[in-house]
Amino acid sequence: MTEQTVRIEGRRLRLSNLDKVLYPETGTTKGEVIDYYSRIAPLLLPHVRDRPLTRKRWPDGVGTETDPRQPFFAKALEPGAPAWVRRHPIDHSSGAKDYPVVDDLPTLVYLAQVASLELHVPQWRFSGEGARQNPDRLVLDLDPGPGVDLATCAEVARWARDILRDIGMDPLPVTSGSKGIHLYARLDGGQSSDDVSAVAKELARAIEADHPDLVVSQMAKAVREGRVFIDWSQNNGSKTTIAPYSLRGRTHPTVAAPRTWDELDDPGLRQLLFTEVLERMPVLGDPLAPVDEGHGPLRAYLSKRTAGRTPEPVPDAPHGAPAEEGRARFVIQEHHASRLHWDLRLERDGVLVSWAVPKGVPHTTAKNSLAVMTEDHPLQYLDFAGEIPRGEYGAGVMTVWDTGTYELEKWRDDEVIATLEGREDGPLGRVRVALIRTEGRGEKSQWLLHRMKTDADGRPQPDGNPVVARDHAGASDLTPLPETSVAGSAEPTLAELRPMLSTSATAGIARAAAERWESPWVEMKWDGIRGLGIWDGRRLRLRSRNGNDLTATYPELTGADLGLGDLPAVVDGEIVALDEQGRPSFPLLQKRMNLAQPREIEREAARAPVQLYLFDVLSAGGRDVASLPLRERRRALEQLTAGAGLPVVVPPVFDDVDAAVATSASFGLEGVVVKDPSSTYRRGVRSEQWLKVKHSRTQEVVIGGIRPGKGHRSGSIGSLLVGVPTVDGLRYAGRVGSGFGEQTLARLAEVLEPLRTTENPFVGVPAADARDALWVRPERVGEVEFAEFTPGGILRQARWRGLRPDKAPDEVVREQ
Repeated sequence: MTEQTVRIEGRRLRLSNLDKVLYPETGTTKGEVIDYYSRIAPLLLPHVRDRPLTRKRWPDGVGTETDPRQPFFAKALEPGAPAWVRRHPIDHSSGAKDYPVVDDLPTLVYLAQVASLELHVPQWRFSGEGARQNPDRLVLDLDPGPGVDLATCAEVARWARDILRDIGMDPLPVTSGSKGIHLYARLDGGQSSDDVSAVAKELARAIEADHPDLVVSQMAKAVREGRVFIDWSQNNGSKTTIAPYSLRGRTHPTVAAPRTWDELDDPGLRQLLFTEVLERMPVLGDPLAPVDEGHGPLRAYLSKRTAGRTPEPVPDAPHGAPAEEGRARFVIQEHHASRLHWDLRLERDGVLVSWAVPKGVPHTTAKNSLAVMTEDHPLQYLDFAGEIPRGEYGAGVMTVWDTGTYELEKWRDDEVIATLEGREDGPLGRVRVALIRTEGRGEKSQWLLHRMKTDADGRPQPDGNPVVARDHAGASDLTPLPETSVAGSAEPTLAELRPMLSTSATAGIARAAAERWESPWVEMKWDGIRGLGIWDGRRLRLRSRNGNDLTATYPELTGADLGLGDLPAVVDGEIVALDEQGRPSFPLLQKRMNLAQPREIEREAARAPVQLYLFDVLSAGGRDVASLPLRERRRALEQLTAGAGLPVVVPPVFDDVDAAVATSASFGLEGVVVKDPSSTYRRGVRSEQWLKVKHSRTQEVVIGGIRPGKGHRSGSIGSLLVGVPTVDGLRYAGRVGSGFGEQTLARLAEVLEPLRTTENPFVGVPAADARDALWVRPERVGEVEFAEFTPGGILRQARWRGLRPDKAPDEVVREQ
């Protein structure tokens, strides 16, 4: 068994069984399959990008002519797939399935590693927000019946070409790698899948009417002998077609190979092997490229602008300019639009990849700037300055703040690291920066723009000049203010007890961050509630993250000497209840969280005792230590707890993100938190230096309404109407109707009844959900598990986890 770990475009991937034979007739191994997909990726990826992928997998190989092996038909992405593989849910009668979306080489190599030999996609794509778009291409599958050869299919293809050209389409052929030929034609996206299917059906029937002895458009197999079946149905939105350049799971490794029309004139036309397709690649390039050229990188830019109505450059075509030799260029433009911001644009693959940065490039390593990705811009924008007229997209005055060249270290879909060097007399100077994606994908995705602490050679990088906005006369109107710190005291105030918060991230984003930090620091994420402890030298007092006093709720933590020494301290940790297997259990903790009567607290404390898992310290011995790096605070915490035992626990930390994530999953834990060991403790701040990675998705929600129960829940709560706060108000996020026990329903009724109101607290609640709703004041926070947010912001498959009395409504934010 051969196994190796490789790094592809910044992604780490474990490849195994590379010498395993997947095509016995030719001896083709998995390693050769991976090599093929790696080399053909530049031609293949444009045809599958943004499309949901269905696969046929042959983990044990395709078998032989006399002993063929059956494939696994895979729609949903398998649970063990890397977290960085892009995916989108599609609803089925059995529930939603997360389909992989192949946009990059690492994902393609991963699919080859799990023996996904055949890749099938529909004729439509997802939008940047994850919505299904209209099809962007038409396909005809010319399938030869018994007794019909490939040359005859080519003859039918030419008849179809003539008709399609008459109606303004220019189709291109693909020999399918199986028996027949596919014809593709580009569409403008203005028609639905049903409309395109109807056109394809009529076209097939027209050819059949002209050539009834050789063509059939009916599905019945009984009428196909000696004829070519024109399968028009693959334009249906639910159907898929083998992707161009995909391997086939035949006895020989043939490929769905794009061809030229001249090739189809060859009487000896045949299917091509993968080795032949690779040999053609340097000579022919991609004969099918025109089908997708309408989806060039500048399509979004052009859709928002009209030549003659704006002074901006408006190219004739959506594809970028040819790559030029030399160092890549950049520009930062100061944009006085509806809101002042700076536009950072980096030259990449013939376009300017662009981000809007409201506060500009950070002048210090201690601060990060939000950056929102916008549409790609043409290279002519490198020196654009002018006033975009009112009423046009981006209206306002734009000037060049600085421009120059950059040296690239890393470019991935979630991280870019580069050193920018501006004009000799410009405000930027030379600065090494990192862009890290934190939410979303593509246009409107959110990133952090970070000024690196060292240059590319590891030398300390000095702070730069603050980004200063100028009015049209050049006067300054914005100067950054320095951050202030809060001093510690023996009797901390509520302000000093505000916990530092983590930012949601995927495992891929966390791994990328850990690679930048010195000696990555990974902690398990415990499924409990946050607790800040005030130690006075004898007893502990507990506060929740929103300042509520929890001292009486957990007497096993606050009623005994925990052995933390004689000097005062303030610690940070998680209050955790363990199940019979010793794993944290949020449902068990729920039984403790809302109790107020001493007798109830005593009873449940015996049934579900808690422990305090400590991971940080804010002050020790009366001295504030929040300004120290995490690694030093950890040493202080270990000294403080040296004489402590249960119920105080100081869990270990990991130095490998992948190992920690795997360990967390194997023990059924909630996830991990990846931290920068140099990070200070920033009270009340949600920091990108602490990244939380969860195995299952959870979301805090604000309760705003009740749907009355029916059937066995008659007279009780049927479901809760919940929302997530936004700048526009409490945005409706859907109904939660599962996960409730009888005691939970009774407790919810008790909590929510006093909050009843006649006012709808939500923004965007559908009329059907509001019809019989009982509204409540949005004052209580709960937590749900869920599968996915829909493009409209609705929680899918939400399941109740419990009330969160430790959270206030204004603390709730939408998770990634």
